[in-house]
Amino acid sequence: MSIINNFYQALHHNGDVAKFAQSNMKLHASHPLNDIAGLDNVKADYWSVLSQSLPDIERKAFIEFDSEYQGQQWIASTGYFTGTFSQSLLDIPATGKTLYLRFTELVQLTDGKISDYYIILDFLDAMNQAGVNPLRKSMGHDGLIMPPTTMDGLAPLETDASEADVTERLVMDMLDELGRFDGKSLTSMKLEEYWHSDFMWYGPAGIGTTRGIDGFRKHHQGPFVFSFPDRVVDHKATIIKKGNYVSTGGWPHMHGSHLAGSWLGLPPCGKELELRVMDIWRREGDKLKENWVSIDIIHMCKQMDLDVFEMMKLAHNL
Repeated sequence: MSIINNFYQALHHNGDVAKFAQSNMKLHASHPLNDIAGLDNVKADYWSVLSQSLPDIERKAFIEFDSEYQGQQWIASTGYFTGTFSQSLLDIPATGKTLYLRFTELVQLTDGKISDYYIILDFLDAMNQAGVNPLRKSMGHDGLIMPPTTMDGLAPLETDASEADVTERLVMDMLDELGRFDGKSLTSMKLEEYWHSDFMWYGPAGIGTTRGIDGFRKHHQGPFVFSFPDRVVDHKATIIKKGNYVSTGGWPHMHGSHLAGSWLGLPPCGKELELRVMDIWRREGDKLKENWVSIDIIHMCKQMDLDVFEMMKLAHNL
């Protein structure tokens, strides 16, 4: 069992959590939980929020791998917290049904224990499942996110450490290509050189899942790049790599000014926003095949002076 699973088992059963996490650990969670310092506060202000709403909560990762980055050990993971949605979650009304709360996380270990924990929880998707999302329906597919087609996400194969270097180089070159947008045509970014034609982009609620390069351009990339023309990736918390998998992200990871109104159908606010983003990529052969993407969209809306939780309550008389 992974150290992260051990951490949650100890939290859930009132075990010795200090065996798996530093007492001064820092949790960086999606809005409205945000930054929480100290293990006791993590228990009170993070874990109790989830476990009170989902008393039979269980962590189900379908990708998890680790590597060293700049002398530190890191773990990348994604999957779902599942449980019976028996009490409201941050005012999202309980359904009495199973809730799938999507998570993506980057976890730093110090002396074999969790020290910094970055996690995006897709609360917007939880609103979708409860039928109370106040934002426009996703342009892509809404719903359950699939594990890797190869079903090897929990134990990525790596016969040679150089495989991970190949995957990292491909991802970094592809990200550089995304920065070559000419401001006019999406085809100015030569994604076909880096992505399989049936590439899967598993996006967050509000955007959704897209298939193929054309689907990605239509349902996410086009609305995004024209709404944030000066977007830039300016921080990487870490790069984690093993075999055909690479993860990267930051807190924040990108900045961009919201200057047009096609993104999520929201009017442009004219402000520079910071984006909390995490990505996990899977390479197949010499191109990328799948990408699991988390974006803290509710935090972006907050910077646009839009309180999604208040909008939810007003729209649905909660």
